[in-house]
Amino acid sequence: MQLDFQPLLLELKHPFRLATGMRTHTNAMMTQISMGGLTGYGEAAMPPYYGENHQSAAVFLTLAATTLQQYHYPLSAAMITAFMQEIDALAPGNHAAKAAVDIALHDLWGKMEGKPLWALWGLSPEKMPPTSFTLGIDSPDMLRKKLEEAGDFQILKIKLGADDDRAIIRTIREVSDKPIYADANQGWQDRQAALDLIYWLQEQQVQLIEQPFHKNDLESSAWLTERSPLPIIADESFQRMTDLNRIAGCFHGVNVKLMKCTGLSEGLRTIYAARAKGLRVMIGCMTETSCAISAAAQIAPLCDFADLDGCWLIRNNPFEMPELAQGIIQLNNAPGLGLYVKKT
Repeated sequence: MQLDFQPLLLELKHPFRLATGMRTHTNAMMTQISMGGLTGYGEAAMPPYYGENHQSAAVFLTLAATTLQQYHYPLSAAMITAFMQEIDALAPGNHAAKAAVDIALHDLWGKMEGKPLWALWGLSPEKMPPTSFTLGIDSPDMLRKKLEEAGDFQILKIKLGADDDRAIIRTIREVSDKPIYADANQGWQDRQAALDLIYWLQEQQVQLIEQPFHKNDLESSAWLTERSPLPIIADESFQRMTDLNRIAGCFHGVNVKLMKCTGLSEGLRTIYAARAKGLRVMIGCMTETSCAISAAAQIAPLCDFADLDGCWLIRNNPFEMPELAQGIIQLNNAPGLGLYVKKT
């Protein structure tokens, strides 16, 4: 197998502000794994707060390329899992770079089998949850402008943790009555104030709350989870499957992101393991191209909630957009990820 990679700077349509910072672009590394005349595509999306960048990804993927060169036989799901265990052991961290290898391997496997990944796993496109469209923290005028871009999306994801979260929600409600997922991105600090706000948010048709407190403040998250009328979902507090035991009892559910958990192999296992612990599951994303979004969409039918809007937030997606119908990503019958490179 031949692994190649190229850096890409994903340009955001609008500056993206969270409670913890703001950015205008995201570093990405695009991968291709070729064997037997077929090519699988993968992606590492690397927002700065996770510590990966073009340089670190290039160093790691060079190691991975050497490891993959020794394999020549047809792929299978079990083989990919074994490959990824070896890839994971090459160096600590580098989760997104590892995901770029995993995604490309799965795309290649699907193409070898001539089937989409969702079909190889026996999943049903009819169970795909609607995906949300994310609005970063912004001025009232910009929030109204961004709402115009929501299009067919039927759920809004609103970033909170600013000085006046109620004002943000009131601005949204002046224009839209769509259900809302609220994401505080670790921006809340006072437990009782957070609980009072959640009761108010429930009245505003907010459906869930992501990561209310600092990722290490599990005591406050557990306190809030015990009392909240809305589901509390772990994001920054939850990275990989090994975190499940640590955060169980502190949240109602977890946000599984391929860039955090090293790809589809562990992503699938994580979803099943979370279910076994009685946790609800969101499938989420970073700012990503259609490659990583299409990968996550393959396993989204197993999840309660989806937040897979990353490719709609950037200007320079090198692939065709996934088909969206009434806010639901439509899985197609093309092999692997069902991905199409844009024609130049």
